[in-house]
Amino acid sequence: MKLDTAQVAFSQLLISGTLTHEADFDDMRERLGIESRPQLVIVLSIDRYTDLAMNMSLPWSIEIGQQLVEAIYESFAAPFLWVWVGEGVLAVLLEVSSGGQPDSSNKQVMIRMVKKLQNQVDRKGFSVSAGIGTYYDDPYKLHLSYGEAKESLIDRFFQGNRMIFQYEQKRNIQEERTETVSQEEKIELLSRVRIGDEDGSIAYLAVLLERLAGVYKHNVDRFKSDSYDLILSLSRMVVDLVGNASEILSDIARMLQNLYNTIRYDKFVEKLSSYWRKLARQLVDDHALEVSPVIRSAIVYINEHHQEKMLLTEIAQHCYLSTYYFAHLFKKETGLSFVDFLNKVRIEKSAYFLEKTELSVREIAAHVGIHDANYFARKFRMVMGCSPTDYRTAAQS
Repeated sequence: MKLDTAQVAFSQLLISGTLTHEADFDDMRERLGIESRPQLVIVLSIDRYTDLAMNMSLPWSIEIGQQLVEAIYESFAAPFLWVWVGEGVLAVLLEVSSGGQPDSSNKQVMIRMVKKLQNQVDRKGFSVSAGIGTYYDDPYKLHLSYGEAKESLIDRFFQGNRMIFQYEQKRNIQEERTETVSQEEKIELLSRVRIGDEDGSIAYLAVLLERLAGVYKHNVDRFKSDSYDLILSLSRMVVDLVGNASEILSDIARMLQNLYNTIRYDKFVEKLSSYWRKLARQLVDDHALEVSPVIRSAIVYINEHHQEKMLLTEIAQHCYLSTYYFAHLFKKETGLSFVDFLNKVRIEKSAYFLEKTELSVREIAAHVGIHDANYFARKFRMVMGCSPTDYRTAAQS
């Protein structure tokens, strides 16, 4: 169980594919005193390692690593080599058979060994997932098995902890090129930020991400790509309206790298939502008013329900106030009556749809909760100082 630097060096040469530039396989084995002739790679990843390691000391990391190595020696009967390939990630180079392609019974043996390993690790207080590559009798191709083992673990993204994955040749999953998130939905998502509805935008983001996860459950790269598109759309809007382009672009680069290395769907959504909130807050702050908590609650309610028919009595009840007192307090603190404030939210949102979509004025009015086109036009002119048509022409020119 003690670290053998010769085995580590030999293992790195094999899984990187660089042994071919250094020496003959058998000559190198003999020179380094290595008995194992590995033909397959298993990648073991400590579940939730990043969470577990947070605020922990170096001795803890060493201890958990030693515990995993001990469990490997207790569980794997076949000769093997091992090497750490990342934080919380270890590669086992396994000698599967003395010759010939292993059959399905051999594969079941490997799965049983991994399950035994998982049981051993469970008793040590943590868990691991495993990706199993395919067999290669040619040692110069062992790096392919390593790549396959890592690739198989990508399915863990949606499925959780303590999983075992065997590499399969790429399935030709040709998702229909349907528009999973329509342009109107993307505009709706961004317009919620535009009107200051931070929580509403994040809730809607979660709905869209869940849909993408359902569509791309076998294609994590496509899921992540479409998710990146959503956050990049918000970052562009923030740059356009707030500025600080270099800072925002620097942040987005770090965030995308962080997301790329995230191996769990729930963590991915959590990180994406956190960064979404950080970006949105730069715009939401422009809408922030110094108001009491009860009026803040009313504003949040208006932002979330502005598309619906909304009565003064309804929102007063939401705030546990009488209708008269709520109306008085709301105007005192915001400077607008409830109806004027509601219309302002609706008009500001409609302006974004006029800028970004080809929907008719009537369609946009209905979308924001105003079903009388003439009333909408009058209110739009009062808030924006021009007609909806003139606003669109100026915005798109």
